[in-house]
Amino acid sequence: MTGIVGALVEAWDELRIHKLRVLLALIGVACAVTAITGVTAVVSMLSQSFSEQQERQTGRSVTITFSASPRTESAQADTARLDATYRETLERYGIEHASRRLYTPVEARFPEGTQPVDVQAVDAEYGTLMRLVPDEGRWFTDADTDAYAPSLVVNETFLRNLGFEDLTSHPTVEIGGDHPVLATIIGVTADPYPDMMPSAFVLYGQYERWLTGSADAAAASMGPWQPMPELMAWVPREEHRALQAQITRDVQAAVPGFEVWSSDNDWDASAIDGATKWVGIGVGGFALLLGGLGLVNIALVTVRHRIREIGIRRSFGATSSRVFFGVMLESVVATVVAGLVGVVLAVAIVKNIPVDRVFGGGIQDMPPFPFSAAAVGMAAATFVGALAGLVPAVFAVRVKVIDAIRY
Repeated sequence: MTGIVGALVEAWDELRIHKLRVLLALIGVACAVTAITGVTAVVSMLSQSFSEQQERQTGRSVTITFSASPRTESAQADTARLDATYRETLERYGIEHASRRLYTPVEARFPEGTQPVDVQAVDAEYGTLMRLVPDEGRWFTDADTDAYAPSLVVNETFLRNLGFEDLTSHPTVEIGGDHPVLATIIGVTADPYPDMMPSAFVLYGQYERWLTGSADAAAASMGPWQPMPELMAWVPREEHRALQAQITRDVQAAVPGFEVWSSDNDWDASAIDGATKWVGIGVGGFALLLGGLGLVNIALVTVRHRIREIGIRRSFGATSSRVFFGVMLESVVATVVAGLVGVVLAVAIVKNIPVDRVFGGGIQDMPPFPFSAAAVGMAAATFVGALAGLVPAVFAVRVKVIDAIRY
């Protein structure tokens, strides 16, 4: 142990003596480690951003959507039985994150006249399933179900058509057919594309209380076959196949008048993540190799200038292994220091990345800086240091003592 500590101290002293030469070579090593570490961390953020964007469209991974269609016109009126089956299924399998979803047109009174609006009746958990966060205002809570008037979360177009720019004046709107109700707008979501039509979300419980009995002309125009509610359930990935098949069978058995089917959003993004990661590591590794070659050159020059010193140490009893590891450790210690600097720079850069601009949107669950990225960077720096010190160390060991003293 004492020999190792002594070799490390000696290597550090030699680096201090030749600090200018070593510094020039280590700049490339530090930059390469920064690239490798930073790319590994950014790939993790890119993967999280991609996953969240997908989840905003199809639900959390893995979300199973159960749909039902009435086989006969008589089954059309049995929506309550289907809805009760959904609730019983959630309780039976202990699924915590789930939501019903029903697409339906609802008439809304705008200043320019009444027009049908696409409305989604959902439960409060729908915001969690779809990572839906309003740009202004708030999303629904379970307490909103018992409110004395319905609440709406609308898109920007809906709010503009209503004649408002924001929610500071607590805007309201009349919705429904022959017996409209006054709804309060509590949140606004961004339009995903220009010229989008007005749309809104309403709690499923409020929809059942306030809107199912209204004779909407828009809904009536669809004929006798009205839209049926869907059930969205967020389940563990390792169990979703079995749960999907079992729940589909259970719902089908409970509502024989319906045709029940299911779909999921199980996708594998590892291929694109792996390709991006290896491209970044390859570029950083090439830069690290160039920095290592520069360090080899400087180490060889330094050893040639220290031949007399090495010969004197050998004459006083220094073994070949001590000389070998002493010279090699100079390169290893140098690259480890450069690796630490590179990792610190990578952390500083990644932590200050403008996520909204780079990834096109904020990341809700920002991943921590991956320890694996720092470990990869430090391992690469240490490996290059060992390779860079190998040639000078072999050269120093092969020097004859008498020739070195005469040098």
